[in-house]
Amino acid sequence: MSNPARIAPGGFKELGPLNWAIAKIGARGIRRPRFSLMNVLGQHRLLFLTWLPLSAHLLYVGKLSRHDAEVVILRVAHLRDSTYELQQHRRLARSRGVDADTQARIFAGPDSEGLTDRERVLITATDEFVVTRGVSPETWQALSAHLTKPQLIEFCLLAAQYDGLAATITTLQVPLDFPD
Repeated sequence: MSNPARIAPGGFKELGPLNWAIAKIGARGIRRPRFSLMNVLGQHRLLFLTWLPLSAHLLYVGKLSRHDAEVVILRVAHLRDSTYELQQHRRLARSRGVDADTQARIFAGPDSEGLTDRERVLITATDEFVVTRGVSPETWQALSAHLTKPQLIEFCLLAAQYDGLAATITTLQVPLDFPD
């Protein structure tokens, strides 16, 4: 993203004490001086505090395994060409057992050699969800063979969350947190 931010990352004054503290904790978590997404979204103080628990739940304690969640998130980021999400989640995915080779297979698509059946159906369902705004009956049946009802619901909310987040990041032109 070479375009200037439409809403520059804020500091203490723009975020207020609570959101500033949350953004600082987030920055520590990604080992950066700031977490640009939080420093932008945190400027809508109440909405940020409403959005953050859902986002954190989906990312850290949801019913999907952290591996499965990263497969979905990486695929959404790839489909939406979200450099910001890819930077964040390529790193996080490695810590969750999704190595560089698996990531390359996720980006190559559901027909890539070396994917598990579960990864293949997650990628297919993510592609359909993001591109067509739904999942075909055939894909839903295959996905249902791997996921429980709560996981199926969570899959939909996770894919929607990261699709919407990619659009928000792109529209607001949130600056990257990492130089690469």
